[in-house]
Amino acid sequence: MRIVVVGAGAVGGVIAANLALAGTPVVAVARGEHGRVMRESGLRYESPSGTRVVTLPVVAAIDELEFHHDDIIVVSVKSQDTAQVLVDLRAGGVTDQPIVCFQNGVDNERQAARLFPNVYGAVVMLPADHHVPGVVRVWTSPSSGLLDLGRYPSGIDDVAVSLAATLEAATFGSIPRPDIMAWKYRKLLMNLGNAIEAVCGRSGFRSLSDRVQAEGEAVLAAAGISVVSAEEDLARRGAALTIQPVEGEERRAGGSTWQSLHRRTGAIETDHLTGEIVLLGRLHGIPTPINAALQSLAAEMALAGEAPGSRSVDDVLRAGRPS
Repeated sequence: MRIVVVGAGAVGGVIAANLALAGTPVVAVARGEHGRVMRESGLRYESPSGTRVVTLPVVAAIDELEFHHDDIIVVSVKSQDTAQVLVDLRAGGVTDQPIVCFQNGVDNERQAARLFPNVYGAVVMLPADHHVPGVVRVWTSPSSGLLDLGRYPSGIDDVAVSLAATLEAATFGSIPRPDIMAWKYRKLLMNLGNAIEAVCGRSGFRSLSDRVQAEGEAVLAAAGISVVSAEEDLARRGAALTIQPVEGEERRAGGSTWQSLHRRTGAIETDHLTGEIVLLGRLHGIPTPINAALQSLAAEMALAGEAPGSRSVDDVLRAGRPS
């Protein structure tokens, strides 16, 4: 079994590094300067337990790979890049190999299932950063994160059990779950805070978090979507992931959406997180004014290259008022 990690940023880079350190055959697909540095100098992997340079095979594009029948393909790009990755995988010769979506959001698996028969979802609880080419940093140890997984739309099979065991051997907590999408929808509700942090900074949480969560809960209830409870989710995480200093530094940077704005990538995943709630609200007649305002402002900020936290809570509330 070889694991192909498509997208070796914060999440994919940490997964690839730990798999390689555990002796699992792994190859990473990493674009641009990040991929070039990884190929030439290795991946600098920083964690509370120390810093290592991890050497592993790295290619710049999917079409540089020859896929094997027993490969497992881990997709860890941001959700806005999923559609192109799936097309490239099919063009590259992937047929029935397992596709595992180690991504936030709940639509990646649905997109993958249009093209491939064996799709798996995963809930990613992995506090990691990627700001500098060739470097990824994770902030917890000895566990590097929680990566529960299961078949899409439901079920467990030998692939899920085997992959979970492989991840467990590589410092991750991983439980095969037959109802993985119910867990992913809970994570989606948690990820609604990403847009608040990206748009307003952490100071906006106190004012807006309860409102975006209430909108999200109402929408999922109206849509009849199964979601594990906040209590179940909290019990799963427990004290498994405690943020610790890395190289003497405390974690100050924000989450994945914040990092996209910080790096001025010009693209942001909010349409696939906050936007999922907005879409479901429109389909089921549930107002989502604060989520819609955050989605719109985040998109404006990404296109304009604005720094995270550039807008105020008042900006969000004004944008969320009926015109």
